Amino acid sequence: MSTLKRILLAEDDPQDVELTLDALSEYNLANEIVVARDGVEALDYVYRRGLFADRPAGNPAVILLDLKMPRLDGLQVLRQLKADESMRLIPIVILTSSREDHDLAKCYKLGVNAYVVKPVHFTEFVEAVRRIGVFWALINEPPQENMTTMFH
Repeated sequence: MSTLKRILLAEDDPQDVELTLDALSEYNLANEIVVARDGVEALDYVYRRGLFADRPAGNPAVILLDLKMPRLDGLQVLRQLKADESMRLIPIVILTSSREDHDLAKCYKLGVNAYVVKPVHFTEFVEAVRRIGVFWALINEPPQENMTTMFH
């Protein structure tokens, strides 16, 4: 039985962070939910640099990524991670308020695993996050991290 991995939440809105943490904590989905407040922090976490240089090894079970963040937006983070062979197998779920067709199309072209529009109502938002967390942290079977070398 494998140990539960961390979930990385990249979100700059404090209210959305709090709602997401509350929704995920009800299911005890991961040993830890790490919050990155912008795209730079998200990449620092994944690549174990800056504030996260000393974090334990291993990729998160899933990255919940907002599109509109300061310093580096979600599209830029998605583009970089999916272009990096050592990181492209990390599941990334866009969790955004954007209903723009061009954002949706760009994300899928870049290799996003799922695109979820944040519901406006509190109870719908909490339920959406719970379902995302249950699927990606408990149900989904990800490949082992060393499988990227098998694709050569």
